[in-house]
This record gives sequence, structure tokens and C-alpha cells, in this order.
Amino acid sequence: MDIDSYIRLVLSLVLVIGLILLLAVGLRRWGARLGVPAAAGGRARRLRVVEATVVDTRRRLVLVRRDETEHLLLVGGLNDVVVEQDIPVPPDTDPPAEPLAPGSFRSVLKRRGGTAKDGAAGDETRR
Repeated sequence: MDIDSYIRLVLSLVLVIGLILLLAVGLRRWGARLGVPAAAGGRARRLRVVEATVVDTRRRLVLVRRDETEHLLLVGGLNDVVVEQDIPVPPDTDPPAEPLAPGSFRSVLKRRGGTAKDGAAGDETRR
């Protein structure tokens, strides 16, 4: 092997290692959005932010769910405060939506007592 072959081998190795590192950084950064579990062994996540709203320029009110309990937190000021804890999770009031078959938009409108033209007219009057 001559020196050109060794240089090509080293550059290829550096390229492959760089691609692996780039993939690892991407999965770490955007993995949660793609549905990649962060916990080892594929365990389900126990903690998530249900809702957050801005109170003022420094503080936020955050609703956090842990297992089947929610906690209301005020964060961002000098001290973080637990506003309310052990809030039971409300049961789902809406049944799971059925997947719609192609062409069933009109049947949904008929069940609700409207037509496609009624919906379009309603949009025009709101503008």
C-alpha cells in the first residue's frame, strides 16, 4: 500500500466517525420529538409538561404530570413555588375519534346538521 491509500483510509474513517457523532447529537437533541425514548430499556416516560403559560416577563405557570398526578408550579422568579400538588388527572371526556373514511366529510357534516355550503358561508360572514 502506498501513502495515498493510507490517507484515503484515514479520511474515510474520520468521515464515518463524524457521521456517527452527528447522528448521536441529532438523536439527543431531537429524539424526543421523533418518539425516541430517552430512558434506558425503552421505559415509558413518567414526567411531562402538560401546559405552560407566561405570568409575567420572569415567571411561568407550569402544569406537570407525574404518573397519574398533576402538579402546578410557578417557576422563574427568585424561588420556584409549588402552587398546588396532587391534582388528580381528569378523565378523558371526549371518546377517541374514529378514523374517517375517504369521502366521509359530507356524512360528518350531515350528522352535525350542516352542509359544506353552510360552513363556507359561515367562514365568509366571520371575515
